[in-house]
Amino acid sequence: MPHIHLLHENPDWLPPFRAAFDAAGLPYEEWHLNGAEIDLSAPPPPGVFYSRMSASALTRGHGHAAATAAALFDWLELHGRDVVNGREALRLELSKAAQHVALAAAGVATPRTVVAIGTERIEAAAAKLGAAPFILKPNRGGKGLGVRLVQDIDDLRVQLPALAAEPSDDGVWLAQEYCPSPDQAITRMEFIGGELHYAVRVNTGGAFELCPAEACSLDSQPMFEIRTDMAEHPLTPALEAFLARHRIDIAGVEHVVAADGRVLVYDVNTNTNYNPDAEKTAGAEPGPAAVARFLAARLARQAALAA
Repeated sequence: MPHIHLLHENPDWLPPFRAAFDAAGLPYEEWHLNGAEIDLSAPPPPGVFYSRMSASALTRGHGHAAATAAALFDWLELHGRDVVNGREALRLELSKAAQHVALAAAGVATPRTVVAIGTERIEAAAAKLGAAPFILKPNRGGKGLGVRLVQDIDDLRVQLPALAAEPSDDGVWLAQEYCPSPDQAITRMEFIGGELHYAVRVNTGGAFELCPAEACSLDSQPMFEIRTDMAEHPLTPALEAFLARHRIDIAGVEHVVAADGRVLVYDVNTNTNYNPDAEKTAGAEPGPAAVARFLAARLARQAALAA
């Protein structure tokens, strides 16, 4: 019998999805991604494979998760399995530089960014950016971890020893223009099945760690409020087309409206979480329930093909 195969590396984020799958009566099993043995000549089990691989896996000690996911995707695609958020989603999840290039190619505006390949090149990248203050972020991050506001080159020089001691996972950094909104808010647009499910206004308070999941809760947790005005925004169809082009079915895409009015997309999260308090307040369908509904349709299609 075809199942939903939930590929993940962080069980702390799974309870809302387990509850949604159970409520919908969906058969599913969990695959932990931090290491595996894969018989490439043997066919995978039938069903739909939903990946929740996160760029922040290494922060949880799961150093083999990305390689495990990549090998699994190759195997699944070899045998024609239905993968939700597969190889291309993984590529963008693991590289903010790749995200910016892909967004620019789709005509979506992003903050000006200079990539430093090697920690020793961060100062040169910042000088080339020529902006102060600016944002410095690791190419492979997650939850806003490692993102910092740098006031100027002198401030950067003070921080460089710590950066050198704790380098980016892949040794790549992004120096990026700082474009704060006047109200210290950003918007995260949640897409399910490639279509906008809802948008969330996040009152950041100047923070960068903005994971909306209950399991990510911090003492300074920002406030999340669902917006109802993004369905007709011109950014919405542009992002839907972008996600379709890269075969990404489920994602949270973040943007900011800068003080000069520019709408700038700066992050694509292909492993997305949802804030139940904001959903309840707005009366919105919970994200995990919408994901379950989307996967149920994919599973039904698989069952029909098998029949």
